[in-house]
Amino acid sequence: MIKVEEAIIVEGKYDKIKLSGYVDGLIITTDGFGVFKDKEKQALIRHLAKKRGILILTDSDSAGFVIRNFLKGSIPQDHIRHAFIPDIFGKEKRKAKPSKEGKLGVEGVSGEIIEKAIRASGAHCSDGQISSGSKGEITKTDLFIYGLSGGENSSKKRDKLKAELDLPVNMSANLLLDTLNCIMTKDEFTEICEKLFAQEE
Repeated sequence: MIKVEEAIIVEGKYDKIKLSGYVDGLIITTDGFGVFKDKEKQALIRHLAKKRGILILTDSDSAGFVIRNFLKGSIPQDHIRHAFIPDIFGKEKRKAKPSKEGKLGVEGVSGEIIEKAIRASGAHCSDGQISSGSKGEITKTDLFIYGLSGGENSSKKRDKLKAELDLPVNMSANLLLDTLNCIMTKDEFTEICEKLFAQEE
């Protein structure tokens, strides 16, 4: 079990139950899309973001990204960290059939994957393990240089990078940039891009 300083934001009660078995920390649910109309819940999340920071850990399907982007748009970016569940296809045990997109959510993946996602986000954990990346190092220009934006094959290249880093395919270019700055340094970004795209030049 790891202790996390930031308040962790998940979608539903089953996500919270799953997380509680692996994480010692404050876990808040959005009640799915319920947070869109719940002004008190929004105010609580903004307050927590200001006081201790928040870590958003929603599912990797389209609905999860809608919720993530809603929160991202209403809270200063320096108060948010993002953790991502990789795209893993399957069905949660309690459900009769897979989700619409067929991907496992937070409740359906292993504790090991959850812990890896939290550590990769740069969250402040009890053992002091924080990601080595520093925010603001990797820029939109860097994405452009490696063909990850502004080019004919940029989307395919971003998908290739996301697959290499176990990041969900639904992630936008802007969210990818935010995430890269949380999980790696500019040197690490350059190294991985050279490895992935050098043969394509």
